[in-house]
Amino acid sequence: MALAAVIFDFDGVLADSEPVHLQVFQAVLDTVGVELSADEYYEKYLGYSDRDAFQQVMRDRGQPIDASSLDALLAHKVALFPAAIGDHALYADAAECVARVAAEVPVAIASGALRHEILLMLERGGLASLFPIIVAAGETPRSKPHPDPYAEALARLKASGAVAVTAAPADVVAIEDSEWGLQSARAAGLRTMAVLSSYDKTKLPSAEDWVASLSDITVARLDALVGSEQATR
Repeated sequence: MALAAVIFDFDGVLADSEPVHLQVFQAVLDTVGVELSADEYYEKYLGYSDRDAFQQVMRDRGQPIDASSLDALLAHKVALFPAAIGDHALYADAAECVARVAAEVPVAIASGALRHEILLMLERGGLASLFPIIVAAGETPRSKPHPDPYAEALARLKASGAVAVTAAPADVVAIEDSEWGLQSARAAGLRTMAVLSSYDKTKLPSAEDWVASLSDITVARLDALVGSEQATR
């Protein structure tokens, strides 16, 4: 087998944005009298889309939320995010990593972030042109940890002609920072590599390889992962 493509998660992998999402979640939830600690966010909710995160937070507090109230929370977060992100953008080594990989194989993004948030930071980092395929929040029936985002990203890569229709999911590597995302990728049949930006190795058992930062990702390492025996855990 040979490496056919690489699909990146966004928040916490390419973008140094998880602390900003936490800050905005806290601000929005505060308006409805709900406190959310950093420890709780990273332990329970980081891997979810905004919609799923808000629903789960309220459910965990015994306060199920109706559709209109949920939409109001989501709209509030959307409104606050651009100012909150400020100068936060892509990790310093993101552009070099993406360019290095994209020079050899097609790349895509599968994320629980909203499309306009992803594009805002990609354009700021000069990487938008390298990612014609982006699967964002709300663009699949289910979000991570379900396989839908990664399965859809691979389907779009094939439909675009960037990846051969005969390519197997196991010919593709997902780059993730959370266990939710790794489970999504594995369920879609992809190989998995974790960047230790949000969690340490012990919290990412579904990864088949781990790197300290994007600087450690090379095409040779990705290709070796695809060529290795797939773990069954």
